[in-house]
Amino acid sequence: MPPLSAAHTSESLREQIRDAKRVVVKVGSSSITYTSGGINHSALTELVGILAERRHAGKEVLLVSSGAISAGMAPLGMQTRPTALPEAQAAAAVGQGQIMSAYSLLFQGLGLTAGQVLLTSDDVTRRTTYLNGRSTLETLLDHGAVPIINENDTVATQEIRFGDNDRLAALVSHLIDADALILLSDVDSLYDGPPSREGTKRIPFVPNVEEMKDVEIGGTGSGVGTGGMRTKIDAARIATAAGVPTMLTSMPQAREAFAGDDIGTAFAPTGRRRGARRLWLAHATTPAGRLVLDEGAVKAVRDRGRSLLHAGVVATEGRFLAGDAVDLADENGTVFARGLVNYDVADVERAKGRSTRELSDNIGPAFERSLVHRDHLVVLP
Repeated sequence: MPPLSAAHTSESLREQIRDAKRVVVKVGSSSITYTSGGINHSALTELVGILAERRHAGKEVLLVSSGAISAGMAPLGMQTRPTALPEAQAAAAVGQGQIMSAYSLLFQGLGLTAGQVLLTSDDVTRRTTYLNGRSTLETLLDHGAVPIINENDTVATQEIRFGDNDRLAALVSHLIDADALILLSDVDSLYDGPPSREGTKRIPFVPNVEEMKDVEIGGTGSGVGTGGMRTKIDAARIATAAGVPTMLTSMPQAREAFAGDDIGTAFAPTGRRRGARRLWLAHATTPAGRLVLDEGAVKAVRDRGRSLLHAGVVATEGRFLAGDAVDLADENGTVFARGLVNYDVADVERAKGRSTRELSDNIGPAFERSLVHRDHLVVLP
């Protein structure tokens, strides 16, 4: 990958995606399942064929695939996508097996092995499971397999959900140092307005996704998916900020996207790769609570890169446990950081505002640790 200081053009970016050695591909539910539920085997066959061609050409591909809940709807007699969590998880339990079986058979028929990896955000923000997740993906690639990744919908609660597979794909692309991210949707490109409106034009190239504030973006996705154009833009923002070139297009144009043709919308990388775990902490976690800090603690954490101590906390919000993600806010309520807390909320309430020496003398050595260590903390933009 060329240095990020080099000027990107639409053509050069498409060439990067064409030549990328390792690519993460995300496909949405509406592209591989039917609105009424069930797998669209024709679309799945086409997608697998394109990915297999890439793999046989010596490139590495990882597929982030939606569709588990939709695939399980028809066998369970559901007419519309379930909204209640137990119903959605039941559909995912049925559909995940069906869609993975279909992928496995199709890849096997083309001489490749598919491996399933199910993730929750909790898996990749705690250090041990984060390292295990990355190691598993790397090992599958080393053995020539095609990892097929999805959120673990059957067990994920609201607190540990990624929220959508677009965001998951962007985070995975950084986790395994991908050279490109391709988002396949039911829309062929980003437009400067509603595609159905007369005069609306395709946006072929976005040099900086942060400059898109004036572009009218709408849509909440299909009846079988959870995403929409907004989630695609958010995914592009995460990936490009981490140095990963990103392409947005539709399933029917997937082959052209891999070939570097002038289709879809290409997003140029704007940042440099940084610690993947901090990226996951910033974008993959739902905070279980909030710590409100005094002015001195805010400056120490935000400006000087220090760990957070109990003495700087003036208030707590929420019911969090040790190891949970919590937001850090100033006394005006502005959230400026997120981190993994080392104590339960009851212990924080008991210790807030007190110095480490006082806590050690009066309560015990268990309170000598920092409240949020700087290695498990990220300052938010």
